[in-house]
Amino acid sequence: MSRMPVVFVGHGSPMNAIEDNDYSRTWRSIADSIPKPEAIISISAHWFTKGTKIMNEEEPKTIYDMYGFPSKLYEIVYNSPGSPRIAKTAKNLISRETEYDNSWGIDHGTWSVLVHMYPDRDIPVFQISVDADAPPETHYKIGKELGALRENGILLFATGNIVHNLRLVDWHKGSKGFDWAYEFDDYINENIIDKNHNNILKYNEIGDVAKLAVPTPDHFYPLLYTLGASDEEDRVRVFNKSCELGSLTMTGYLWE
Repeated sequence: MSRMPVVFVGHGSPMNAIEDNDYSRTWRSIADSIPKPEAIISISAHWFTKGTKIMNEEEPKTIYDMYGFPSKLYEIVYNSPGSPRIAKTAKNLISRETEYDNSWGIDHGTWSVLVHMYPDRDIPVFQISVDADAPPETHYKIGKELGALRENGILLFATGNIVHNLRLVDWHKGSKGFDWAYEFDDYINENIIDKNHNNILKYNEIGDVAKLAVPTPDHFYPLLYTLGASDEEDRVRVFNKSCELGSLTMTGYLWE
């Protein structure tokens, strides 16, 4: 069984699910370049909860946690099977208290990317939530604990955006970013390449740039799970390094 890589994807707009663009083409090429997973555990920015929750349904539902988009988007059904068995293994690996919770489903943070990476929908997928109240170190530690699953052919897949400030979106910017957005994205990039994870965990200490880039941590924290699951031997591949609408970066990372 192949040792799986770990991936963080900047997912951006749900519209990427139905568009053929540089982002979606890159996601497809990544899936083509790595071993086919036995299962996928997704940590999505959009399942932001009190405590850590784990789905363990046989058939998780597709959910549409976004409003006002074209009807074509709401017709997507990402009906991969779940995996109660691997969910149980994951639960046992996590040292903090967790609970099963099937009130959510496969959300657009997950399916807008997987619809391109794995369009056949034949790989079991389930989500683990992001605990809104936990500090960065906790998310990183959960990632480290889940990293053992890489040896079992499990793809740890996290989806969010490193810079995500919807209040400051500027439609006139198109595919350009504000200076502070590039500055924060580059800061994270340098520390990922140099494997200085501690600097990333203490991102708040760099001041105003961090407050602008990460006004709320829901889209940033998924990255910490993948950092935790990566190790010293991994080679880092950076993809989709770009900024949209001023205040949203699409940068993604693959550790392999």
